[in-house]
Amino acid sequence: MATGKNIHTYFNGTWHNGDVAVMNAADHGAWLGSGVFDGARYVNGVAPDLLAHCQRVNRSAEALMVTPTVSAEDMVQIVWDGLRAYPKDTAVYIRPMYWAIDGDMTAIVPQPGKTGFAICLEEIPMAPETASVTLGKTQFRRPVLESSVVNAKAGCLYPNNARMLAEVRSRGFQNALVTDAMGNVAESATANVFMVKDGEVFTPIANGTFLAGITRSRHMTNLRADGTKVHETVLSFADFEAADEVFLSGNMNKVTPVVGFEDTSYQVGPVTRRVREMYWDWAHSAQPA
Repeated sequence: MATGKNIHTYFNGTWHNGDVAVMNAADHGAWLGSGVFDGARYVNGVAPDLLAHCQRVNRSAEALMVTPTVSAEDMVQIVWDGLRAYPKDTAVYIRPMYWAIDGDMTAIVPQPGKTGFAICLEEIPMAPETASVTLGKTQFRRPVLESSVVNAKAGCLYPNNARMLAEVRSRGFQNALVTDAMGNVAESATANVFMVKDGEVFTPIANGTFLAGITRSRHMTNLRADGTKVHETVLSFADFEAADEVFLSGNMNKVTPVVGFEDTSYQVGPVTRRVREMYWDWAHSAQPA
């Protein structure tokens, strides 16, 4: 099921209108989960950090032993060609993806060079600036590299995220604040997380259990350039309970204020608003490609 509407799909060297079929039932990716993807955004004529997202999908493929077949630079050009189908004021989710087609003689290990590739463009509006979320605790944790491909944006990781969301939603929360195997906060179920205390910004240190996102990095760069101290460090639930502000950072909506974590409530504060303002100022001052 598609998330958005007005879909265009790049497959087998050309753009197609609609949500076209791209995978066969016997493809390695269909039954053994060797699929990776990335997500970028097109908003008001700009696609912030598009090249970085295309570079990351190639790294994700390599992490799953799937051979990337399109250079990041060519991918960027293909995306811009596809975006011509949309008006400039349309918000589009950009999703390049790879999957293995064949396996080796055991079937389990992807066969080098036998790779499927597609790009899906979907019209998905940005959340309104007034949107916010609440967070709850979950029993489910982020895995480690020794047990899962946490160094990739891989579809096989998302059933665990789905368990997190289903659990906290059953208790009335909208998203989960998730820990790593050691019990330290890692991220939310869908995005990276930041907290603000006494005017300084804190985010969980990238310890290999979660993807330290491209948008996360952009926020840290913007904040530091603006004179705000940013700390990547070990954080606990207690740290978030004592925070002045909390916000999520992800590609889908860039900045999402958090207004509650279990019994703790927050205001949408000045740092959260400033992070959003700086992000879009940067995005519109950068070259679209």
